[in-house]
Amino acid sequence: MRKPDGKIVLLGDMNVGKTSLLQRYMERRFPDTVSTVGGAFYLKQWRSFNISIWDTAGREQFHGLGSMYCRGAAAIILTYDVSHPQSLLELEDRFLGLTETANSDCLFAIVGNKVDLTTERAAEGGEKDGQASEKEGSCVSKVPKQVQLEDAMALYKKILKYKMLDEREMPSAEQMCFETSAKTGYNVDFLFETLFDLVVPMIARQRSEEPSKVVDIASCKTPERTRSGCCA
Repeated sequence: MRKPDGKIVLLGDMNVGKTSLLQRYMERRFPDTVSTVGGAFYLKQWRSFNISIWDTAGREQFHGLGSMYCRGAAAIILTYDVSHPQSLLELEDRFLGLTETANSDCLFAIVGNKVDLTTERAAEGGEKDGQASEKEGSCVSKVPKQVQLEDAMALYKKILKYKMLDEREMPSAEQMCFETSAKTGYNVDFLFETLFDLVVPMIARQRSEEPSKVVDIASCKTPERTRSGCCA
């Protein structure tokens, strides 16, 4: 299997829907999932590049593995549940520290999942942009949204300061903060494909900066052989 050209990692507390987001995008379905153990990944070809997308476990006992999965990441998706404010706080308290092993120019996306369960913003129906119909689970009672998009944008700006990244050189908070529904497919394609489009130029730039591994045989001189013998 060809080595991935870049890596995207999903981080977040358990039950925020990281696995469901990834499976909705890659498999076009919303399965009944169990908690991820350790980590798992998919390989996505985007243009001429192969990008691995890593799903990580949110459980406390697997927390230390997150740093290993983030090593060399080009982008990290920090995921929370819009109906649970604590899941947003956990991103800063528990998961941000795991990103120290990512690339120095790593991109961060803040994603509020499960908007289909809230009264403020029901997910849009239909098959628009590859999204599933809202009819799936439409009878589920909805609750008020507890985390606003502005809260995620504030966290994004705090992350840039924490990473000492210049806001003028990074994508804006409006571009990197999303609300999604893995169940209906709302904004899922938009999330991943926005990141792919941002990551690909980074990968191409890194490739161009790598020293050439091609050896010019014609320029390599063969060392002259010296005479040998007892009288030399």
